[in-house]
Amino acid sequence: MGNRRIKWGIVGLGNIASQFASDLLLVENAELTAVVSRDLAKAEEFGGKFNASRIYNSYDLLFEDSEVEIVYIATPHNSHAELSIKALEKGKHVLCEKPMALSYQDAQRMIEASKKHNVFFMEAFWTRFIPSVQDVLQKIGNGIIGDVNYIKADFAFHGSETENKRLFDKELGGGALFDIGVYPLFLSYIILGKPKEITAKAIKHKNDIDLQTSMILQYETAQSILHASIVSESDMKAIISGTKGRIELNAPWYVADGYSLFINEEKEATFTLPTLGKGYSHEIMECQNCIFNNEIESKLWSHQNCLDLSRIVEEIKTQIRLPF
Repeated sequence: MGNRRIKWGIVGLGNIASQFASDLLLVENAELTAVVSRDLAKAEEFGGKFNASRIYNSYDLLFEDSEVEIVYIATPHNSHAELSIKALEKGKHVLCEKPMALSYQDAQRMIEASKKHNVFFMEAFWTRFIPSVQDVLQKIGNGIIGDVNYIKADFAFHGSETENKRLFDKELGGGALFDIGVYPLFLSYIILGKPKEITAKAIKHKNDIDLQTSMILQYETAQSILHASIVSESDMKAIISGTKGRIELNAPWYVADGYSLFINEEKEATFTLPTLGKGYSHEIMECQNCIFNNEIESKLWSHQNCLDLSRIVEEIKTQIRLPF
């Protein structure tokens, strides 16, 4: 890598983008070069806070900036596909916030654009790269808890329709499934793969988005019981149980700072594995490693992984009749 710095642009400057930018400052060889919001005052404030040298109020202008190598797309869900494809067509590498798209068809288009233009693309599933999840996956692969036959994971909180309008906005792709339900689905998929059968039920808002959704993923010898809600809370732990023992990821599990290992119902060990910063830093480092190695996809969260998860979400979307 030497002294070469990867120059980033951030598209969409909400709360997640702010946390991402804070973590970007912690990553070696990373530089925030440009930011864009349709609200110029917001872009100027954000750029000043994080020392971005270029400020835009037009997405196209940022995509045409020859200094920017990779863009992080953090706009509302409904714009992810079109903005990612535009950036890829301009030769930019893309890290797109999850969910990468509101339909499997759009997800396919995004992957095709990455391959056609030979530029890196990854869905921003930061949980895949945090140290605790990396370590848990390695231990499961080594058979420490035997064959996994049960996963329980949820992501739930009490959201406010007045304070977080985007979350409840049908036009922006709001609701529990796409905003947070993808996390427990991700955990099941990354451990057990694609399910044989999916059953999903939802409680809907008057505008037809899902307020809470419960899902059962059926495998040959395993089941995952998963839940997402934007109107109620949960303990936010995740349990991965096997024939020899179980692993419990600390709450909130999707950014766990450690986990406990149980063998034959006895607590064997507790592992502490904090993230660097909030935790976005780890996916940033993965993107940069791929770019330095001239790879257009990550081996840890590949194009096929993105498509597989999108297909699972699409099946649930159909079952619970979401309008997207």
